[in-house]
Amino acid sequence: MTKEIKLPKPRVKGPLSIEETLHQRRSVRDYKKGSLNLEEVSQLLWAGTGKNLHRRTAPSAGATYPLEIYLIVGEVEGLEPGVYHYSISKHHLERVTDGDVRRGLSRAALEQGMIERAPISVIITADYHRTTDHYGQRGIRYVHMEVGHVGQNISLQAVALNMGTVIIGAFDDKQVKEILRIEEEPLYIIPVGKI
Repeated sequence: MTKEIKLPKPRVKGPLSIEETLHQRRSVRDYKKGSLNLEEVSQLLWAGTGKNLHRRTAPSAGATYPLEIYLIVGEVEGLEPGVYHYSISKHHLERVTDGDVRRGLSRAALEQGMIERAPISVIITADYHRTTDHYGQRGIRYVHMEVGHVGQNISLQAVALNMGTVIIGAFDDKQVKEILRIEEEPLYIIPVGKI
């Protein structure tokens, strides 16, 4: 079993303009049956907060980068179901656990069924200390701003890939942390699927 999965290089040009993706963006809770591919997953993760020409695709107060990205895989060609951590610096996935955890994650999110039906969910978590050690309590605000930037990037990239997503903030933090096997705080669950 491979622990690290190299992701395909992300595209920097696409078929839709930013204006078109903004015009089409909406919350989507129903997805077509079927798998995503590794190129699509790579593009979504990179869009969220991957490396670009300058630093990252999303701004971070003082370049403290408090966010971590996890991928819940149910149906992705070339990836076994499980929990993966996105290594931003290397643009690859690191396997955390094996097995399809979508049902458990759906239960942790107050039975929001779209999580179980989506082929993937992106979970954004935060280590607040990375920012509050630098900015004090105001850093909490900066972390929340950053997660909004990253969530919007993923949402707009999904539109550009003819996919739908919805931002979910209603969940039991402790249960989500247990599923991911993490210490940092979960902020968003973002199921993604084809529409």
